[in-house]
Amino acid sequence: MTDFNPQEIAQLTVEKGVSKVNTPIGKESLLAFVGGAFISIGYLAYIRITGTLPAEWGGLSTFIGAGVFPIGLILILLGGGELLTGNMMVVSMSYINKKISFLDMLKNWGIVAFFNLIGALFVAYFFGHILGLTEGVVLEKTIAVAQAKVGDSFLIAFISGIGCNWLVGMSVWLCYGTKSFSGKILAIWFPVMVFVLIGFQHVVANFFIIPAAIFAGSLSWMAFIQNIIPVFLGNAVGGSIFVSLFYSIAYVKKTEKIKKESLSRERLLDSSLSTELEK
Repeated sequence: MTDFNPQEIAQLTVEKGVSKVNTPIGKESLLAFVGGAFISIGYLAYIRITGTLPAEWGGLSTFIGAGVFPIGLILILLGGGELLTGNMMVVSMSYINKKISFLDMLKNWGIVAFFNLIGALFVAYFFGHILGLTEGVVLEKTIAVAQAKVGDSFLIAFISGIGCNWLVGMSVWLCYGTKSFSGKILAIWFPVMVFVLIGFQHVVANFFIIPAAIFAGSLSWMAFIQNIIPVFLGNAVGGSIFVSLFYSIAYVKKTEKIKKESLSRERLLDSSLSTELEK
């Protein structure tokens, strides 16, 4: 089974972006709800593990938690789902290469963001609060993680968002580059695990963890909004600029240039042959 090279991944990503903006709204909304829920379930697993490990374990505890977090994106990309941060890379790739309009891109981001939020709130409230999976013995961890997120300044949260979606965008990019399920899982796992280990901020993950702390009686919705805005913007820059734009320049534009040069040579050759035949 042959995998795709970077030029082929770039073309495939452009096509997938066009497909995403042409998805019926009902289907897109359902898949976005699922996407928000899956990311939240991955974060829930992280909280359940790290919140019960000894504090003395330090970074090892974070490493173990980061190892289970990628299950969310694996479920989305292999099982089906729409994720805002992934679409910030994929759909912008289509826009940069003039296959869709700017309005098409913004509409897709808006719909997916809203239903990702609904899916995340569902998990935070029903699984986290009603079932108590983010409270009880792990409540201290839930609140500590959420407070760390909202404690960052606008600039820090924005830059952290860039780093996050640079890695998440790359995990989606690499996933598109392989055809096997095992290859896709590995492609997703490591970039996502690393962004969690570093502590970068992910807007959809924050859709879950901050409301989980709010439902537990800590933090406020204003703190949630003040965090989401810079993280959203940072994620948008990380996915659309650091992955889509850079790789469009490196691979799509290069491929188009080669095709144009090849076509020019063919036309020149045809013209020369025609001239010779006329003689």
